[in-house]
Amino acid sequence: MASTLTRPRHGKVIAGVCAGLADRFGMSPFVVRLLFVISCLLPGPQFVVYIVLWILMPKRDY
Repeated sequence: MASTLTRPRHGKVIAGVCAGLADRFGMSPFVVRLLFVISCLLPGPQFVVYIVLWILMPKRDY
């Protein structure tokens, strides 16, 4: 498990935000991606949050 919130260089689908969140919190990347897709059915700023995390989360060095 990563100690900080970073995006992986490998194993990402779009930008690696969901994979980075999953790794940080010890979850499966599939589950985090599924939760994100389901959350998009609800009203809210999901896409804006994803884009902000994409910009703010650094890529891993390894």
